[in-house]
Amino acid sequence: MAQLLPFHGLLPSVERAAAVAAVPYDVVNSREAAELAKGNPWSFLHVSRPEIDLEPGIDLHDERVYAQAAAAFQRLCREVPLTLDKGEHLYVYRLVMNGRAQTGVLGAASAEEYRSGVIKKHEKTRQDKEDDRTRHVMELRSHTGPAFFTYRDQKEIDALIDEETAREPLFDFTAPDGVRHTLWRLDEEVSRKLSKLFADLVPVFYIADGHHRSAAAARTAAECAPKNPNHTGKEDYNYFLTVAFPATQLRILPYNRVVRSLNGNSPAGFLTLVGEKFQITPAEDGEVEHSGEFKFYMAHEWYLARPKFDIASLGVIERLDVSILQDNILAPILGIEDPRTSREIDFIGGIRGIGELEKLVNSGRYAIAFSMYPTTVEQLMAIADAGAIMPPKSTWFEPKLRDGLVCHNF
Repeated sequence: MAQLLPFHGLLPSVERAAAVAAVPYDVVNSREAAELAKGNPWSFLHVSRPEIDLEPGIDLHDERVYAQAAAAFQRLCREVPLTLDKGEHLYVYRLVMNGRAQTGVLGAASAEEYRSGVIKKHEKTRQDKEDDRTRHVMELRSHTGPAFFTYRDQKEIDALIDEETAREPLFDFTAPDGVRHTLWRLDEEVSRKLSKLFADLVPVFYIADGHHRSAAAARTAAECAPKNPNHTGKEDYNYFLTVAFPATQLRILPYNRVVRSLNGNSPAGFLTLVGEKFQITPAEDGEVEHSGEFKFYMAHEWYLARPKFDIASLGVIERLDVSILQDNILAPILGIEDPRTSREIDFIGGIRGIGELEKLVNSGRYAIAFSMYPTTVEQLMAIADAGAIMPPKSTWFEPKLRDGLVCHNF
């Protein structure tokens, strides 16, 4: 049973929804967030990246940062305003990017189901990031950025969503990056009906994006429960904000890699070492067309690398393209044993394109770039089903959900 429950959503006024909606906190740095929020007092980045309104260079975990987030949230509640729905609702959220739509259901997921494994994970979380999100959520007493779930498609759920999205939406706007965001508020009876369909038809959810948000929500519930002598498990703090999309609608982009040095090797020496396990041929560009191969760029040239060994004989994790790269090149040749902690490697979301990889290497800041084929949703679900953990930075989902359109208070 996968719970997706109606709740009392906190929403901006229709007139200011587009101004409030902001990219997730973790896809921009402080400088980028400040630039996006410049001249817009309603941007939710004032809440999710509150350091932009404090002195430059402040420690992101400083007490004043969390206090500023809470103050900015209360200001938006008063001035936008953000208003709490009187009834308990589910919401349908559609994103359209480059003519391609994905439509999900926004509701309240269960922290207990996260702990029990009904909500399945495929990534490790970092303690410092968990700490930050938990503190942020507790200061605001609100889940303001939705986790991003997926589930195996169900025709009955699709049919009900199609019926409801034929109606007039609550919000409908196109963001500055060209992504269209449309939100429908379902009436309470339909919300209960759709919630029951999820409970009856969807055995598990998979976290596509938002592992730290989900972990922070579970910690929030665990912190709140002992403080409530009348705790029942049904309180709002036991649930958190998510949008759940059918798996066939998702689009995963590659998560590419750039490395600062060749670990003492010359370009020719590097090619020789890689050639022991891979067939290498010159390539015209960096676009990767097939799973099981990747391309790399160094010294102003692109190369295609295909394994000489049998990928089919490898385990579910080991056969991932990012694992093949890590296990056969990054670790043994370039000395990057742990990509989570190494300062020699950086990760570039596929949305930035191949040109970004060339630019970074040509600048001299990096010696080599690796262009990857995207991990598939089926691979993600198979790994989560096996209780396994993907290598870091295996998936990049686009388009991104917006913060601030619906919040979940507790």
